[in-house]
Amino acid sequence: MLKDLFHKKKQRYATLTSQDVAERLGRTQKAPVEVSVPEGLMTKCKRCGEATFTKELEKNLKVCPSCGYHFTLNAMERILMTLDEGRFFEYDSEMTAVDPLGFPEYPAKLEREQKKSGIKESIVTGEGTIGGFPVVVGVMDSTFFMGSLGSAAGEKITRAIEHAIAKRYPVILFTASGGARMQEGIFSLMQMAKTSAALAKLHEAGILYIAVNTYPTTGGVTASFAMLGDINIAEPGALIGFAGRRIIEQTIRQKLPDDFQTAEFLLKNGMLDMVVSRKDMKQNLATILELHGGGARGE
Repeated sequence: MLKDLFHKKKQRYATLTSQDVAERLGRTQKAPVEVSVPEGLMTKCKRCGEATFTKELEKNLKVCPSCGYHFTLNAMERILMTLDEGRFFEYDSEMTAVDPLGFPEYPAKLEREQKKSGIKESIVTGEGTIGGFPVVVGVMDSTFFMGSLGSAAGEKITRAIEHAIAKRYPVILFTASGGARMQEGIFSLMQMAKTSAALAKLHEAGILYIAVNTYPTTGGVTASFAMLGDINIAEPGALIGFAGRRIIEQTIRQKLPDDFQTAEFLLKNGMLDMVVSRKDMKQNLATILELHGGGARGE
């Protein structure tokens, strides 16, 4: 029985050459020889291919030290690195989607996504402080159904905005989504109007809203609350768009620029106010909140 409790977990390995390891240690290696290292010890950058020790990458806020590529974060990672320590109170943590259309296997997929991600829906909402300023935040999590916008996610965003209006706290929403959730059909699309209407009330109340677009922000999320900020920010290299690149090219029958739908392209064309590196994000948000008197516009 004790043997079952303390069983030894089988270690999986990733293959690197001795040259890869030597380069990470700042040495030279003439004859590459394949060696095995424990899986998860090192992470390979999706952009430049550089292998970095995973712990070193995490200390760098999951930004590649070689090329600056921003790896995706889950909701709790984002919250921990953005909000002041120990100052987060979550809203509606148990709210989850239902199956309004009787979509095949949807309940089972929801359960699978909840177990995999550790959260009930594609967004985590709550309140905390940034630089000492109280804020209401919503952080989308692309590990849950690709951050898709369903009826429960839309309800959580709307309720968070209502809390902000009642408390007169600024709102910051971090977007990371593949768009509307197809399993909920029209109920999902209705969340675009619902969240936009809630933000209109926030605007009428004179309360600041900051939208932070991260990789990826697409579809119905881009077409609604992701682009409605008083200040629109994005992380470097973030994919931001509505329809896919191939569909647009086929529709307009033109070749799009190489940097099309990147944060930098949108900044250049007036869709964003700034592109901010992850290591500077918290300080920039704190500065914006301070300049706006803690988030109440015109007061």
